Amino acid sequence: MPVRLLMVRLVFIISFLLSTLSLPAEEQDQQPNQLPSASIQHQLDELKEGQRRLFKELDELKQLLQQKPALTNLDSKATMPKVASVDVYGEPFRGTNTARIAIIEYSDFNCSFCGKYSRGVFPRIDKDYVKTGKIRYFFRDLPERDETNAWLKARAARCAGDQGKFWEMHDRLFAEQSVSGQDLATLARALGLDVEEFSKCLSAEKYEANIQRSVDGARRIGIFGTPAFLIGTVTQEGDFVWVKRVLVGAQTYEALRAILDELLAETPQKTRNKGIDQ
Repeated sequence: MPVRLLMVRLVFIISFLLSTLSLPAEEQDQQPNQLPSASIQHQLDELKEGQRRLFKELDELKQLLQQKPALTNLDSKATMPKVASVDVYGEPFRGTNTARIAIIEYSDFNCSFCGKYSRGVFPRIDKDYVKTGKIRYFFRDLPERDETNAWLKARAARCAGDQGKFWEMHDRLFAEQSVSGQDLATLARALGLDVEEFSKCLSAEKYEANIQRSVDGARRIGIFGTPAFLIGTVTQEGDFVWVKRVLVGAQTYEALRAILDELLAETPQKTRNKGIDQ
């Protein structure tokens, strides 16, 4: 049975149950001596039958949902954006420019799934692939349009980047996702930043246009949810990433490792070694 039809039937049954529950109470309040015991028993029987049908429908719905794969695990080309290449010219990244494989992450500091990935999976990717010089890691902002706090946090990370602490602020913002704009100066101070310069950067909205370009770029290639990952090979000049895989939704370390290892086996590394960190 289609899930939509089941939902409609569930709404109908719940409405029926509510009506059967409320009817005796109303009649008893208005006419306490005029409701025969046989009528009460009849309604109780109907209520029990409705509950039985409700539990049956819920069980059927549960079975159907268990048979459907989660959207974030779908690997169907029909459900994923089709991206050929991405321009990364002049864009800072974490890692070394000898790496020929790249991950471009679109993320939102207020997104709970992004936080889960950042705290649990990214540190392992960083340790095994970024710090070992195997891949470059690009971070792009994709905050919700009307989430002013998410935009403020995105600006805060970039302002921290002006003082060489982008990734430190990135880690703190994802570790403490409940922080608000009033907490940012405290975080900056804890990271050893010049708080006055940091606050000036925030107040001037220095990176607002950069973040908007990141958001617009994601929309153009069909990415609307976070986290999202573009994984591919970097051109010899380092200006473009040829996208091989597009993943939308929180990913496991094992899933990313399988893709990265496959691409690394197919792609030779550069010979020069110059580190670049965002």
